[in-house]
Order: sequence, then C-alpha cells, then structure tokens
Amino acid sequence: MNKNQRQLAEEKIPKLLFKQSFPAIIGLLVMSLYNVVDTIFIGQSVGTLGIAALTIAAPIQMLIIAIAQTIGIGASSIISRALGSKNIEEAESTLGNFFTLILVFGLITTILGLLFLTPLELIFGATETILPYANEYLSIILYGAVFLCFTAAANNIIRAEGNAKFAMGIMIVSTVINLILDPILIFGFDMGLQGAAIATVTAQIITSLLALQYFLGGKHSITIRLKNLKLRLSTTRKILAIGASSLTRQSAGSVSQAIMNHSLGFYGGDLAIAAFGIIAKVFMVVMMPMFGFVQGMQPVLGFNYGAKKFKRAKEALKYSMNAATVFSIMAFVIIMLFTRQIISVFTSDAELINMSVSAAKIVFILTPFIGFQVILSGLYQALGKAVKAIFLSILRQLILLVPFVLLLPLFYGLEGVFYSFPAADLFAGIITGWMLYREFKIFDRKALASTDTT
Repeated sequence: MNKNQRQLAEEKIPKLLFKQSFPAIIGLLVMSLYNVVDTIFIGQSVGTLGIAALTIAAPIQMLIIAIAQTIGIGASSIISRALGSKNIEEAESTLGNFFTLILVFGLITTILGLLFLTPLELIFGATETILPYANEYLSIILYGAVFLCFTAAANNIIRAEGNAKFAMGIMIVSTVINLILDPILIFGFDMGLQGAAIATVTAQIITSLLALQYFLGGKHSITIRLKNLKLRLSTTRKILAIGASSLTRQSAGSVSQAIMNHSLGFYGGDLAIAAFGIIAKVFMVVMMPMFGFVQGMQPVLGFNYGAKKFKRAKEALKYSMNAATVFSIMAFVIIMLFTRQIISVFTSDAELINMSVSAAKIVFILTPFIGFQVILSGLYQALGKAVKAIFLSILRQLILLVPFVLLLPLFYGLEGVFYSFPAADLFAGIITGWMLYREFKIFDRKALASTDTT
C-alpha cells in the first residue's frame, strides 16, 4: 500500500476530505474562470451577440466534456475500488482501456462536430443573427476536442489515485495560459471570438501534454502496459456504464439548454439568450465547488467501500453533504446581495444588465437545495450504481426542468422560462432527500454486518 492509498484508508475523514476536495475545488474554479473570462472579454469587445454565441456554444461544449466525463469518471470509479481491494491487474487494465477510449471518442467528436456544425447550432437555438458568431467560435474549438476530452478525463484518474494536487496544478496551468492569451488575441490582435477559441484550444493542448507526462513519467501508482491499450468488451462496458450518468447529466443539460435557448429566443429574442448566457456562467462558478466536493469524496468513499470500511465511507458522505450544503447557502446569499455588481462585470449594456439581474434573482432563489443533490449523484457514481446515478443526473435537468420550460412560459411569458429553475429545484430536492435518507440506512446496515470498527 503506497502513501496515497494509506491516506485513503487511515487518515481522519475531515482532514482527508479537505486534502482531496480543496485542490479539486480550486482546480475546477480556476478551470471555470477562463470560461467566465472569455464571456467577459467577448461581452466587452464583441457585445451582446458575442455573449449569445457563447450561450449557443456552451451546450455543444458540454457534450464534448460529457464524452470525457463518461470515460474519466467511469474509469476512475473502477480504479479507485480496485486499488482499495488491492486488485492491481483490474486497475491497470482499466487505465489502458481509458487511454484508447478517450482517443477514439475525442476523434469522433471532432469529425462529427465539424461535419454537422451549422445544423447542430440551429438545434441548440441559434438565430440567423447569432449563427455566424457561433460558427466563428465553435469551428476552432472542435479541432481541439481530443485535447479537451483527455485533460478533463485524465484529471479523474489522477484524483482516483489520491493525487489531487497534481490534478489541480494542470487545471491552474490551463487557466493561466488562457488568461494570458485571451486579452492578447481578443484585443491585441482584434480576433474577437476566434481569439477566445484559439486561446482555449492552446491551453488544452499544453495541459494534455502535462497530463500525459504524468502517466508516462512513473508518478502514478499503476503502470500503463501496451497489452491493456487493446479494448476489452467487459472493461469498456463497465467504464461506460458507470460513466453514463455523467454523459446523461451533461446530455440532459444540453437538451434542456437547447429547449431553453429556443424558448428564450421566442419570448425574448437575442437579448434573452445573452442574459441567460451570463446567468449560466455565474451558475457554473457556483456549481464548480460542489463538484469539487464530489471529486474529493469519490476516491475516499470508493476506496473505503471497496475495502469494506463502511463507517468511514458513510462519514465521508456525511461531511461532503454538509460542506456542499453550507457552500450552496453562502453562494445564495452572495448572489442575492450583489446581483447587479456581478452581472455588470460581463457587460455595460444597460438593457442586458436589467434583464439579467431580474432573471438571476429568480433562477438562484432555491440554490440552497442544490448542494446535497450533487453529492448524492456523486455517491452513486463512486459506488458504481449506474442506474441510480443516471436517474439523478436527468431528474432536475430533463425530467423536471424541460416540462416546466415548456409549460410555465405559456402563463408567464419570458419570466416563466426562468421560473422553471426554482420549480425544478424544489421537486428535485424533495426526491433526492428521500433517496439520501435511504442510502444512510443502507450504510448503517452494512456497517453493522461488517467487521469495520474504524
């Protein structure tokens, strides 16, 4: 048992979760920062249509990341539990298949994305005025899809080994590169949306090379073997089954945003699409720390569950849930107190600011209900319970949100689109709370039936 594995098995849970979650939170916040900064720079240089173009591009980029997360989360869940049960052969087999899958899926994403770019943008709500701007941005982003997929997925594997600091480091490097290149290309070379896209792809290429060096440089606890690069049906099936919840969640988010964009365009035009784009960036910053709690929890919970240390696994779940809930409450308070100041960072257009502020106060009203929902979905992923993880992934964004988006605007117009968010949050919170209660009971039964006294 190496140092990282010993920490997962023996270190006090609160301290261990902090060590695992804090780098993930910082890394994800930093990673989300360059998306936010892109929007700020584009808003100040290109204007409202530039922000609207990024809003159309966002769900398509979510699909690219979904492919990466499908493979990365699925593989990391298997590797984490395999290391916990000392099954090195399974861990190495999974790692090899991970590399092959991420390359294949990344290339497919690039080819299909470029072939069907314009129809794809129209599906996701692009209007005739927004379409040229979205094309300008996405045509470049898609060329770097393989690197985006590899960087996002590799971080999950690195964290599964307990090396959260390195995972954080490569995300920070990516953001710093993007933040340096953005103003140079967007303003210095007057490249607008193309400059933002080139900056993003360049950052992903460099961080992919850093991640690859990590795996090839002997810094990890399992070895890449050529024989494991050959895809095995059983391993591939397990990776995709577990990671499918992430794919489903991201796809559900993309579908709901496509419907959202169409509704926004119909009831409010390009301005409403841009307003939602700003709100989506703020929402992303709020969600990233919660995903960081999940990423910190998953290797701890997965390892100890695999080692039959159920009391430690339950403790990890409890502390993570509490931390995510506290953060979601803090985010709610900050957004409600400083809504106009936050929105004004993105644009100087008074009409866009006013619409965004009014919408944000509706969208974020039930933010405190989100934290524990994210944690429970992460629990099911860590334990390999694919069906439950998939259900929670689509509950809020697809099963609940889409019907509300279609129904409420019939009565409340444009505001009805934004009312859909708190409505979905309320019902999702009730259902998730009931499922969480049942999971705690299951952990208690397993702890009593085991010899775990930790």
